[in-house]
Amino acid sequence: MKKVALFFAGLIAFCGVANAQLEKGSTIIGADIANFKIGLNTGSQSSVDINPYAAWFVKDNIALGAKLNYGIQAQKGIEPSTNWAVAALGRYYVNDAAINVLKHTRFFAEATAGVAGTIIAETNSSTNGFLFGFGPGMTYFVTPNIGLEGLLKYNGLVGFGSEPFASNLTINVGFTIFLPFSKAKAAVKGQQ
Repeated sequence: MKKVALFFAGLIAFCGVANAQLEKGSTIIGADIANFKIGLNTGSQSSVDINPYAAWFVKDNIALGAKLNYGIQAQKGIEPSTNWAVAALGRYYVNDAAINVLKHTRFFAEATAGVAGTIIAETNSSTNGFLFGFGPGMTYFVTPNIGLEGLLKYNGLVGFGSEPFASNLTINVGFTIFLPFSKAKAAVKGQQ
């Protein structure tokens, strides 16, 4: 019983306080999905976009990093359409109790910019070029270091190909792991 109590005490000490995960030097790693659809009728489409990302807090509440995207849309009898992106990521987490009214939540704004492409096999059209996106989101902290996220995001693609401009509005859901800098630093010092 004593070992179980020590384990939980260590786990609580590792998790730290609620704001530690958003401090300068901390890291976030996560992924979200968007455009998730499973077609059940004959001729209907199925699709999913997967977006892994990683970012580092350069200041308290401000994270910069990278985000990838790979998406596919498939329909029986038709070659699948795909989209991809590699982008820089910026997030600003709001640290205001008047805005973050729900306990264990943080609102954030996300912006991305990078290169992307879309290939629509059915019409044999494509767009490749500069990707930009922005939108508001919310993280609900299940634990002090694990968050479930929702994001409403506008994405635009300006470039070359048969369509010079493509855009969409997505609702993304996912998870994020927050690795607090202070706890990692203390763990490294403890091993020396």
